[in-house]
Amino acid sequence: MRQRQLSHPAGTVARCRGCAREPMHIICMGRTNREGPATPGEAPAERHQLECCRCGHVTARHAPQAAILFDKFHITRHLGEALDKVRKAEYARLSGNDRRFIKGQKYTLLSNRENLSTDGRRALKTLLAANKRLNTAYLLKESFGQLWSYKTEAGARRFFERWRDALKWQRLAPYEQFAAMIERHWDGIAAYSRPENKVSLGFVEGLNNKIRVIQRRAY
Repeated sequence: MRQRQLSHPAGTVARCRGCAREPMHIICMGRTNREGPATPGEAPAERHQLECCRCGHVTARHAPQAAILFDKFHITRHLGEALDKVRKAEYARLSGNDRRFIKGQKYTLLSNRENLSTDGRRALKTLLAANKRLNTAYLLKESFGQLWSYKTEAGARRFFERWRDALKWQRLAPYEQFAAMIERHWDGIAAYSRPENKVSLGFVEGLNNKIRVIQRRAY
């Protein structure tokens, strides 16, 4: 069935019937039951099924054998954004000389330790020693990378639950929001633990580009 993009009159909002997402990436999955004419002589109106490309509803319907797999680098980016929010909150909470360890250290905090220069590692050590909350947030970010090493979904789940339990009493709201996001999309994240899904990023990006070309041709 051919998919096509829909345009909607100004002031109206179309939502995906699978995830209730608003217009962006909404596609028409075909016509359903016809409605009677509004006035005599008018052509019958047609009701459309609206689904978006980003939720699993479309995949489950049209490719039930496929697995939803979220790119681990995008997940890591969300965690880095959560860490940066903690950094900004700590900078706003502190004042005077207490801020000097945080100011200008965004790159130092978000980079992988092995990518830092000697001065960068020294600055990171000073920053983490000066701020307990940032130290906790940084260690949690570093430890989360272990999730991708598990070869079974059960092992990955046990690790995530331990990681999430470590957030208790830490007052790290951005991390709690990140954990809630992981929970909502767990199936697509845990799927990475299956050996057949541990594919290279280049292969995934190449496949995504082919899918985008197919979508553009179908509009």
